[in-house]
This record gives sequence, structure tokens and C-alpha cells, in this order.
Amino acid sequence: MSEYNVKKLRRTHKGRIVAGVCSGIGEFVGIDANLVRIALAIATLFGGLGVGVYAIGWLLMPEEDTDTSIVQDLINKQQDRSRTDWSGEQKPQS
Repeated sequence: MSEYNVKKLRRTHKGRIVAGVCSGIGEFVGIDANLVRIALAIATLFGGLGVGVYAIGWLLMPEEDTDTSIVQDLINKQQDRSRTDWSGEQKPQS
């Protein structure tokens, strides 16, 4: 079978200013990251939506060198804690 080159939406290290959200979106869509930054700045000025979109992207988009996002890491950590009882022994997974 042939492998497909699938683009994945990731926060990038190259071109990063804060968390890499805009540069990741720009790379995924194929446009300059500065256009994404301008669009989010305009959205922020007209109602503050840009800040929320950026925050959601930061939480849900994984780094380019990982497979899980910040939210997924927190969920996995919570699940690991719930599997461990107070004595420190692992509970069997169901």
C-alpha cells in the first residue's frame, strides 16, 4: 500500500511568536502566518473573539513533535490518577 502525505494541524516551532498557533494554522492552510495574526487581531478588536480562538487553538492543537494536545494530556493525567487508589496500587482497567 502507498503512504499518503497527510497534513496535520500542529503548533509549529518555526515562525512561533507566542505558542505557535498562528504559524501552525498558516502552514496548514498554506498562507502566511502574519495574515492569520492580523485576522485574529481584527477579531479581537471587534468583540474579543480572537483571544478565545487563539486560546482554544493553544489548548487543542498539539505541538509539532507530539501527538497529544494540552487538553488530552490533562485528560490522560486525570485518568491515570483515577486508576490509582489511595494505597498507590493500580486499579485494573475496565
